[in-house]
Amino acid sequence: MPVDLPPAVDVVIVEAARLPVSPADRAFSIVTLEGDVIATAPRLDEALTATPGVQLFRRTSSQASNPTTQGISARAIAGSGASRALVTLDGVPQNDPFGGWVLWTGLPPIGVEQARVIRGAGAGPYGAGALTGTIQLAERTTVPRGGEYEVYGGEQGLSGAAMAGALGQVFVTAAAERSDGWIPMSKAGRGAADQALYYRGLSGALRWTPELAGKELALRLSGYQEKRGAGLIGADSRALGATLSATLAQAPVAEGALAWRVQGWLKRSDLENRSAAVAAGRNSTTPASEQFATPAIGYGLNAALRRDAAQGGWELGFDARVFDGETRERFRYMTGAFTRERVAGGTQSVAGLYSEAYRNAGDWLLTGGVRLDRWATYDGQRTEHDTANGATTLDNRPQDRDGWLPTGRLGARYAAWDDGYVRAAAYAGFRPATLNELYRPFRVGNDVTEANAGLEPEQLYGVELGLGSEGVLRWDVTAFANRLEKAVANVTIGAGPGAFPVAGFIPAGGVLRQRQNAGQIDAYGIEAQVERRWESVSLRLAGAYTEAEVDGGSQAPQLTGLRPAQTPRLSLTGEAGWRPTPALNLRTVVRYEGERYDDDLNTRQLAAGVEVGLRADWSVTRAVTLYAAADNLLNAKIETAQTGDGLESYDQPRTLRIGAILRR
Repeated sequence: MPVDLPPAVDVVIVEAARLPVSPADRAFSIVTLEGDVIATAPRLDEALTATPGVQLFRRTSSQASNPTTQGISARAIAGSGASRALVTLDGVPQNDPFGGWVLWTGLPPIGVEQARVIRGAGAGPYGAGALTGTIQLAERTTVPRGGEYEVYGGEQGLSGAAMAGALGQVFVTAAAERSDGWIPMSKAGRGAADQALYYRGLSGALRWTPELAGKELALRLSGYQEKRGAGLIGADSRALGATLSATLAQAPVAEGALAWRVQGWLKRSDLENRSAAVAAGRNSTTPASEQFATPAIGYGLNAALRRDAAQGGWELGFDARVFDGETRERFRYMTGAFTRERVAGGTQSVAGLYSEAYRNAGDWLLTGGVRLDRWATYDGQRTEHDTANGATTLDNRPQDRDGWLPTGRLGARYAAWDDGYVRAAAYAGFRPATLNELYRPFRVGNDVTEANAGLEPEQLYGVELGLGSEGVLRWDVTAFANRLEKAVANVTIGAGPGAFPVAGFIPAGGVLRQRQNAGQIDAYGIEAQVERRWESVSLRLAGAYTEAEVDGGSQAPQLTGLRPAQTPRLSLTGEAGWRPTPALNLRTVVRYEGERYDDDLNTRQLAAGVEVGLRADWSVTRAVTLYAAADNLLNAKIETAQTGDGLESYDQPRTLRIGAILRR
């Protein structure tokens, strides 16, 4: 469905305080998703996976995945529950302050007008967390004068509503969704302990842009809450969060004039998460842990000063972030009650200065930049005590750690022919381990993963070479090679049944893992896409092929030569749109993903899968649109996980949706 509003609907524009896109970005691998792709996707994270190389940690979208697995990454460098890509909304980081994941419930598609996916490590203005790429989201600025409203429903008890509107200089969005979900476990292995992945979510946002002579000011407040089942009786989660930001910007008033932006933000989040151990035969579960609170806060300040001119320009800036949080949970369930309680968490900070410059020299665009960051993690603790008598059973207070990390990037672009270009880039980036990775152990079924307070920041170095055309036939092919050093991975320590230090007893069918800096990962591959639009037809093909291999070194020699977990070798996407009449728009999306492994030892292989989506939009009037959609039209079995004893879980079955959109 095109996002262009019908001509007869009067629209209003509510500005957002932004700087223009830097001309230097044209030297790097960037894919822009416009509003039509975002608006027609069930959820924002699903829209982003249309970009070659972009992957979710697991194949399940955020409608069914636990908050702690909602990580997003690029270039198949290795999936992680903590995002290896930095996600921002008009400059404000959206990654959770405790876990680094992204709660997509707080980012409904109706409120986003554009997504720019910058693949490759982000030095420059992006900084910490932009390890494999940066996803820059832009909040909507144009809405119908009377607002836009959407309601929908479908199979698996799906129902939802969303709205976007403006009241003077205040932009408002709200969304609510619920689903009874599906049972992910295969029918052959399913037992009485298995239940549906239900979901309930709410979100809302207000952005006020008061008139300020010669300046742009945006004050924004947003929040979300969600509740979801984990597919097992006694296993579920609840998450909530809020973000407050203030941005003041001066756009360039003429060529060569200075432009600047100053932004401050505050983000709070909390998470409750219950996990369960599964009995033999999957006929019952026993409580394994109860994470009853995870209070976390993040705050930051960033600023940029820029000058753009025909011959070139520069940008100077800084970015500082602080995260503080802890998990509070009960565990070691015995004789009908939890016998241990745990508090684990700490504080981390990162702050950096950067400078970038670019030069236009005839057909050449040359750019380069450097950045220097200081990272620190401190006040860490992991204490455990007996719930019956209060006796301390573990008191671990890791040593404070800090360090300096320089990064940078270089890029060049050459206008080789009419509408055609060749470009090359080299870059370096880093990601500090999250508070969750440093301090919190977790359990999924019978598998236990221990934390590691000694984790060092991951560092990525890469090069790329691309060529393409921006003519009537738009296409781009990029070859890249990346090396991820000190890669944080869940390394297998041993299998159950058996008792292990700190972790305790691991039941049969389960394994014990620990987060470790497991050597390095080398990944190289090709990303490509081609797009052609006619008056009533559009076609797009995109794909990515990546070879990746782990060198575990002395830390994890058992991983050497293996493929990183959650890393598909091949992914393909095909999209076709057809408007047979002005009132009817048809669109189909076909996605293929090759095999991936669910574990670090490459013993749990997830089969390749093909998913087909179809959507039809009918404009009944200029103000009313009806649509029907089918997700996973062919009801394919998309494998998402595999237990230690070989039982598979699957993504959503075929789901039919219908909806209505009103623009006033």
